[in-house]
Formats: sequence, C-alpha cells, structure tokens
Amino acid sequence: MIRTTLRTTGALLLSLAMSAAAQAAPGGPDASPLYLGADLSFTNEMEDCGAVFRDHGKPVDPFALLKRKGGNIVRVRIWNDAKWTRYSGYDDVLKTIRRAHAAGLMVLLDFHYSDDWADGDKQIAPAAWAGLDTAAQAKALYDYTSDILARLAAAGQMPELVQVGNETNFELLGGAKGKPIDWTRNAKLLNAGIKAVRDAGKASGKPPKVMLHIAQPENVIGWFDDATVAGVLDYDMIGISYYSKWSKYGLRGLGELIAAARTRYHADVMVVETAYAFTDAASDDTPNLLGSDSAIAGYPVTPQGQLHYLQDLTRTVIDNGGNGVVYWAPDWVSTRCKTRWGTGSSWENAAWFDLGRHEALPAWDFLSIRR
Repeated sequence: MIRTTLRTTGALLLSLAMSAAAQAAPGGPDASPLYLGADLSFTNEMEDCGAVFRDHGKPVDPFALLKRKGGNIVRVRIWNDAKWTRYSGYDDVLKTIRRAHAAGLMVLLDFHYSDDWADGDKQIAPAAWAGLDTAAQAKALYDYTSDILARLAAAGQMPELVQVGNETNFELLGGAKGKPIDWTRNAKLLNAGIKAVRDAGKASGKPPKVMLHIAQPENVIGWFDDATVAGVLDYDMIGISYYSKWSKYGLRGLGELIAAARTRYHADVMVVETAYAFTDAASDDTPNLLGSDSAIAGYPVTPQGQLHYLQDLTRTVIDNGGNGVVYWAPDWVSTRCKTRWGTGSSWENAAWFDLGRHEALPAWDFLSIRR
C-alpha cells in the first residue's frame, strides 16, 4: 500500500529530486571520503585452490596490490552458518579483515543474514531463525550482529563500514520476487541490525558507518521512500549494485539517480558492486555470467574496455556527488576447485587477472582516480 501510494507521484518526485540535485555541489571541504576498492571475499579460497596472483610476472598479494594502486577499501561478505563452504564464515572473514587492515585498507563488512547468497532475487533466512516470529527474528539478528562486531572489535579488527543486509530489494529474512514487502516487519528487522551496529560501535569506541544496499539503480527511490515512511532512518550510506546486464539504466541514468538519492535522503551514495568482462574467452567448463551480451556501447569486452568502463563509471559517480566504487570479485579466478556450477569460476572473464597466469590487468589503474 505504501509503495503504491508513493508511486502515484513517483515520476514527479524523482523529477523534482533530480532538479534539486543538479543545483547542489557534489563535493566541498566537508565531502565524505572517496572510497575506491574491491570485494576480495574470494581471495583466501582462491589461494587455497592453488591460484597465484601476479603483477608483472611476480607473485603479488591482492590486498597489497589494491593499496599500491591507490585503493582504500575492501568489502567482505559474511554468512551466518554456511555448511556448504568453509569460507565467508567468521574465521575466514577475520582472516580477510586482518589482511585488509594490515595492508592499510578500510573494510566494509557485508552481512548477508543468510546461510547462503542473499541478493536482489531472494532473502533466505538462516535455518536457525527460519521458524521464529518477527520479534524473535529481530532479537536474533541484533544479537548475531552485535556478537560478530564485538568479536572483531576484541581482535582489533572493527570494520569501518557495515552493510545491514545485502541487496535487500525484498523483505529481509524471507523475501523474494512476487512477494510484497511487509514494511512493518521489514523495518523492525532492519532497525534491529542498524541498532546493533550503533551499539557495537559505541561499545568499541570505533563506530562504523551504516550502509543499506539495493540492487540496480532503478529500484532505489521506491525502496528508500517506503523505508522512510516505515521509519528506517538511521543510516549513513546508500549502496547500489550496478550491473548493466541486469539494469535498465545506462551510466547517465545511474548518475542522475545518485544525485537524486543523495539530495533526497541526505546520505552518501556509492556503487558498492559492479563488474565488466575483459574477454569472452574461458579457461574452464563453467559458463561465464558476463560477456559481450552485457557490454555497453563504446566499451569493448577487452582489458582496455574494462578499464575505461571503470574510469567512466567512477567519474559518473563523482560528478554526481557519489563517494565510491567497489568492484565485485576481481579475485574470483579459475582454479582446480569445484563450485555448484562446475570446475573453476563463472566470473573469471570479469576478474582483474588474466585467464593464463593470473597476471594483473589494466583495470587496477582505475583506483588512482581522485576527485
């Protein structure tokens, strides 16, 4: 009902927001930091699978390379109890965060609130929480978030930013396509996670910024309008996944949306997931998810095309008042290890390392962009 009411004037509201945003300066002396980096949640697993990352022929630590190339942030996902893998649980996440901090990088911790992938198509509750009512789920979500952050703080590894959910287009802990959001329930869950981050940050003396994350720019205004009406207000940042293959927006539309959202919700806005293929070739039997079928005109599926896409995307974000770009899984290269979908990687041709010796590609150079 809330969504329907808001959308009856949605086009006018978006037009007004974009007009106001166009008149606002995108930066200034008090502008938020520009976050440039990558999600390196696969690095530990790839190295265990035998991958050797190289730069100019020499083995390199991706975390150190990211820092050396000008990046300043690493994103890392965490699942509740993923029995199907030994990665992206607390111990693996702690290892990743230690590596990031040791390299001089900030960390964005991405709570999926699931035992498996939570994304823009589905939000599957952890098995341990699935049978609970909303109040009990909110308490479980609060306690779990608090516990993870307290453990990280005790280890001296408190993240600088925290996502309360991953691509939460649908209702937290059980939403999916075709299922309307119960915003009373959704707000209770989201606010429980936000409060847990705030409380843990206060207790540690190192309060992280809070991010809420939506997949694809065309979904941002409707979701955040509904969230605002429902009382989800205490966040610092809006994270957007932008993949041209699954979005109706080109770079210009993305930029306009960023400017509008920044003005409309008084929050920092960044692209927290994106990717672009550098080849249509493959080195394993797992079909690749990206390629020429998802290319943007003017950006060929080549190493230089991948770099130019990232450069222009980043300039679009900056020019419209956004404050960051984080690339998804540049470390998910092909190895001898098996996944649910085959041997190797479905992302190898969108990584930042080539298909042969895992040599660093030109894409790393976008990290040197500054305002």
